[in-house]
Amino acid sequence: MEISSKENTHFFSNNTALPVDRSSFKSESSASKEKHSCCGGIKIFIGALSFVYFAKALSGSYLKSTITQIERRFDIPSSLVGVIDGSFEIGNLLIIILVSYFGAKLHRPRIIGAGCLIMSAGTFLIAMPQFFMGRYRYERFPSTINSTVSLSPCLQDKGQTLLSALEKSQAKINAGCEKEAGSSMWIYVLLGNLLRGIGETPIQPLGIAYIDDYAVEENAALYIGCVQTVAIIGPIFGFLLGSLCAKLYVDIGFVDLDSVTMSPKDVRWVGAWWLGYLIAGVISLLAGIPFWFLPKVCSKPESRKDSSTSSEHSKFIIEESKDQGTSSWQQAKLAEMAKDFLPSLKNLFGNPVYILYLCASIIQFNSLIGMVTYKPKYIEQQYGQTSSKTNFVIGLINIPAVAFGIFSGGLIMKRFGVGVLGAAKLSLGSSFLGYLLLLSLFAMGCGNSEVAGLTVSYHGAKPMSDQEQALFSDCNSGCSCSRNDWDPICGENGVTYVSACLAGCRAASGTGKNTVFFNCSCVGTSESSQSSSAVVGPCQKGNECPKMFLYFLVISVITSYTLSVGGTPGYILLLRCIKPHLKSFALGIYTLAIRVLAGIPAPVYFGVAIDTTCLKWGSKRCGGRGACRLYDSSALRYVYLGLTLVLGTVSIFFSVAVLWVLRKRSSPQDETLSANGERGTCGRKSRKDNFVNSDQLIQSTYWPEKETRL
Repeated sequence: MEISSKENTHFFSNNTALPVDRSSFKSESSASKEKHSCCGGIKIFIGALSFVYFAKALSGSYLKSTITQIERRFDIPSSLVGVIDGSFEIGNLLIIILVSYFGAKLHRPRIIGAGCLIMSAGTFLIAMPQFFMGRYRYERFPSTINSTVSLSPCLQDKGQTLLSALEKSQAKINAGCEKEAGSSMWIYVLLGNLLRGIGETPIQPLGIAYIDDYAVEENAALYIGCVQTVAIIGPIFGFLLGSLCAKLYVDIGFVDLDSVTMSPKDVRWVGAWWLGYLIAGVISLLAGIPFWFLPKVCSKPESRKDSSTSSEHSKFIIEESKDQGTSSWQQAKLAEMAKDFLPSLKNLFGNPVYILYLCASIIQFNSLIGMVTYKPKYIEQQYGQTSSKTNFVIGLINIPAVAFGIFSGGLIMKRFGVGVLGAAKLSLGSSFLGYLLLLSLFAMGCGNSEVAGLTVSYHGAKPMSDQEQALFSDCNSGCSCSRNDWDPICGENGVTYVSACLAGCRAASGTGKNTVFFNCSCVGTSESSQSSSAVVGPCQKGNECPKMFLYFLVISVITSYTLSVGGTPGYILLLRCIKPHLKSFALGIYTLAIRVLAGIPAPVYFGVAIDTTCLKWGSKRCGGRGACRLYDSSALRYVYLGLTLVLGTVSIFFSVAVLWVLRKRSSPQDETLSANGERGTCGRKSRKDNFVNSDQLIQSTYWPEKETRL
């Protein structure tokens, strides 16, 4: 809501012309009490709202940190995980219009409190499947489960009694198939995230508006800035919580951990993903409690009691004399707003700068949202890192870099007095440099893990074209193995084998993680016919991986900072290139477009693209394809980074078009055009006309789900 310098002059001149009512002056003590009462109430509200911002940012970032855990726990592909991630935006969009319109007329603090309650319920619902779907089961050889049963991994004689023992074990597993076949527990995770989106909706519009209404005008920017700053801290704790929970086994407290044959580096490992949602749900619940005790309205400061509606508000309202009825005023207001809607929409989309910047933002957010959503998966699969370490690195390094980048962008704008054209250049420059740095990540990847029959043959050469048939070789031809199992072992030769059976192992000793397989015919080197041994779990990636991971972290942090620098200048560009009375409408269209065209589809099609790089799919207990167990590292790198870079490059072309239009509009022959003319250009205006008031200045540092954009 911007007030031009002329309007300010007219406003204050009218105020000074009013007669002075000496009876209106109060004693200093009573005025001081009222001021302290107002300040106390609004400060309590600001503290409570800051905690809510922290809670919603924490739960949102924690969801990002558990993407791979959810995928493995529910045996679903990445594309379906993308749908779950996008359900938050869907829930937000379902009621955003209702909340924005009716929320301002009702008890705003209590609506925020109700939103926190719904958000908490949704977070608890996400964790509920863990308590109803039984213990986590994964493929493992029976001898690693029970020391009293000694089975040969390679079952040469199908008629032997050991095979019947396996069949009985398989029959027990299949007994629960009828119950599980009709239930898709991941739907509860989707519904819970949908509820989170619904509950989060009133927090930002109603909370910021409440502060702007009842805070001292010169302090409103500071208060809103404090709230947004706290929101940056939330994702740091969210990813650190994800790191802690990923270290703990999913069924901790319910199973004997000594019987678990996996390490956290195993692709089948699932951490205690549900525990973090319970913690986040409790935090959201506690954050909403203070709002039920806050007043509907707070006494306005003395400096704002006599102020009329803002200039933007007055654009849509016909001024009425005080003696006219409220109903006729509301009817005139609604009629004027309805009459002005289509012309405003036409005017907005007829602004080339706005429409080009909107297209650039949509495409860039597609790039950033997809990259951030699957960044933990990429680090785990490309560099062989655990989920715990991945989340720790993102939370402690990447997110602070984003926060510092946002701050730096605003500081540069203020320090050098950057105008509209300069903001466009800064936004374009940061995007260009950021994606240029991203290009270097193509050279910082690790090779594929050596997995016999998938990435290398049993004789050390490249695998055959038919990867499923390549799992079988002469060395395991005498074994009756399943090609669907994924129970990897690491041979002495440094090659990973899909299972002990496919490695040709004929003996095993030990239990759990200490199981050792002997007489493995496929593990012996080609130069020697001597059989070798193997241990439980996949082999480590190549020696170059730790060094490449370090390089990746350095470039990733610099890229995150560079891309974030352009966020604030871009938003300022958006605000200053539209007519003052269309700012709120333009911001609403912008946010809606980002959520619908980027927040929802990006995780889905990124997930579909990543699924195409899978080399080995897991199998569900009742049959059917489960989660991916092994990705082609090179293909994953080219798909993940390539898709991000292509989208980013397209957005840069739109940004160049924005800069070209601005240069054309700022030419000397266009200087005479009015800032509020028909063309709606953003030519060279006076410095005062370029300023925005406190609420717009703070909004310029915010964009949808900024807290999780790395």
